[in-house]
Amino acid sequence: MATTQKTVPLAEDVRAYIESIEPVRRRDEAARLVEIYRDATGLEPTLWTGNMIGFGQYHYKYKTGHEGDAMMTGFAPRKAKISLYLYLDEATREADLARLGKTTAGVACVYVNKLADIDEGVLRELIRKTMATVKTWYPEGIKD
Repeated sequence: MATTQKTVPLAEDVRAYIESIEPVRRRDEAARLVEIYRDATGLEPTLWTGNMIGFGQYHYKYKTGHEGDAMMTGFAPRKAKISLYLYLDEATREADLARLGKTTAGVACVYVNKLADIDEGVLRELIRKTMATVKTWYPEGIKD
């Protein structure tokens, strides 16, 4: 039985979504992050379900047969924290996060209280690394 993918790209306007974000500080941070991600990826943003803003897209297929589409990198400007979607190399993960700044991390998410807590130059570097990693993992699945 096929399952419907929950996280998908939407046709909604990213700029309109950003303008709706409250509080204003988070709205301003989201607009700045779009600039940073656009600069680091060379791609335009797409709004995904769950109010995630993604850059690039790829198709994956697991050995189990499960397959779908995902953003290559992106972020979600949540009320409590900003979620950054980055794939970090296990060998350099701790050092990369320390260089990035004040964060907490999950498997593929890095959580930031506010944009001022991190180094934007390091973020750009980690975005580029993420893009390169995804292209290595799914060379045939890149859609951009």
